[in-house]
Amino acid sequence: MTRCEWAGPEQIYIDYHDTEWGVPEYDSRALWEKLILDGFQAGLSWITILKKREAFRDAFAGFDPHVIAMWGEKDVQRLLGNAGIIRHRGKIEATITNAQAWLRMEEQGGFDTFMWDYVGGAPLQNRFVLQSEVPPETELSEQVSKDLKKAGFKFCGPTIVYAWMEACGLVNDHLVGCHRHHICASPPKG
Repeated sequence: MTRCEWAGPEQIYIDYHDTEWGVPEYDSRALWEKLILDGFQAGLSWITILKKREAFRDAFAGFDPHVIAMWGEKDVQRLLGNAGIIRHRGKIEATITNAQAWLRMEEQGGFDTFMWDYVGGAPLQNRFVLQSEVPPETELSEQVSKDLKKAGFKFCGPTIVYAWMEACGLVNDHLVGCHRHHICASPPKG
């Protein structure tokens, strides 16, 4: 079975590639969770986040933005003491700020709607043959990043946003030779 060049060799990476990466995510809260995790990944490898994802979910109340938006310094200190997650004050504080921004966006029509409007409600289809052809960011990810920052989000630069768009299926960057490319090219909505 042919996969994207980055998928492997560890099974957790292969499973993530084969079942989750690039599958369009339409749930607003799940989109937000993945954006937060991509922010934590900045400067690290994605496999580090995958291995710690359940610890993150436990530490961050299942990534419930309604809960996290109410957190303060006591919670930041608690999280800084949690060896199961990435203990980075700026990223932890950004998660709280981003929960507050997400709540505001939900009141204005939904984070999911805001994000999917950028791609007309359906994944953008790329046809890259080699991993070296896949850009680290695009004009679209630059615009999304600017708009997210304007809405109050942090740790959402254009490279983070593009990786997140790939992971959430807003853009299909499975290589054309990958067994997942055609599956993610025409997925059912929802």
